[in-house]
Amino acid sequence: METYKAAPNRYQHMSYHRCGKSGLLLPALSLGLWHNFGEVDRFDHFSQIIYTAFDHGITHFDLANNYGPPPGAAEENFGRILKKGLKPYRDEILISTKAGHEMWAGPYGQWGSRKHLMASIDQSLKRMGVEYVDIFYSHRPDPTTPLEETMGALSDIVKQGKALYTGISKYDVPQTRKAAALLKEAGTPCLIHQDRYSLFDRHIEDGLLETIHDLHMGMIAFSPLAQGLLSNRYLQGISPDSRAAKSTGFLQKEQVTETVLHKVRHLSIIAQQRGQTLAEMALAWLLHNDRVTSVIIGVSSVDQLLNNLKAIANTEFSSSELESIRQIL
Repeated sequence: METYKAAPNRYQHMSYHRCGKSGLLLPALSLGLWHNFGEVDRFDHFSQIIYTAFDHGITHFDLANNYGPPPGAAEENFGRILKKGLKPYRDEILISTKAGHEMWAGPYGQWGSRKHLMASIDQSLKRMGVEYVDIFYSHRPDPTTPLEETMGALSDIVKQGKALYTGISKYDVPQTRKAAALLKEAGTPCLIHQDRYSLFDRHIEDGLLETIHDLHMGMIAFSPLAQGLLSNRYLQGISPDSRAAKSTGFLQKEQVTETVLHKVRHLSIIAQQRGQTLAEMALAWLLHNDRVTSVIIGVSSVDQLLNNLKAIANTEFSSSELESIRQIL
């Protein structure tokens, strides 16, 4: 048994934002377990990341049933950490997980059918060793299953006590409006919408961000650093150990053009003038928007986590800074 004891001052510096019109508060920064928490990673290494995050007020841990590798490993490892060290603090922690991307073989292993979602929540609870999760998401819209079926399953999962709240991820404006209406009709309002958002990916500003706000839902952003582009890693070009060089994940080498690198370098100059790294400024820029409830960060080390946390100290931007950023982009 580990002897972890949470820092007594863990809530001293983190800010918490109300999620839509619910009673739930989310930390400004949430920790995502998409990468670096699978079987190929060191347990002592990533458990220290999670403990450090909680010690600094990060109460929300974002998972999905397919996170790993292999799929399911991140939930299993998070369950081990809960059992070994975080169990006494379960009521201080928000656990979110999702279902919808490919998880197991056969016709029921992905998408948004009632069959898939009901099986997925039970599997996730078993892997983590918990009786409920705080937020359960439809991880992506299903082009063939009726939305009534998907939302009905989410509502029933909440009513069965397997999740406290429900959310959607990567739904467009019409899908979001219909999903919210169906959940409201079922008596289980949609708590939150999760989507990509960064200085380099602002697609949600084309109607979706306003829709989420109008529907009184929270908005949580993932990939805030554009797969690492908005960090110091690419200031000198593509390094051999970068995601772009290895073409892992969603960032491909051909996307890192000279035009993109030019923008990265000029954004970095503004960040330096603000006394921040580029990554810190990119996170701060998102948090500056009062329609963003929380930002999900993914880290591979404690040092990277601590550096990202510095963003919270300065989320204010002058009008000239915002205009300079607009011109660069």
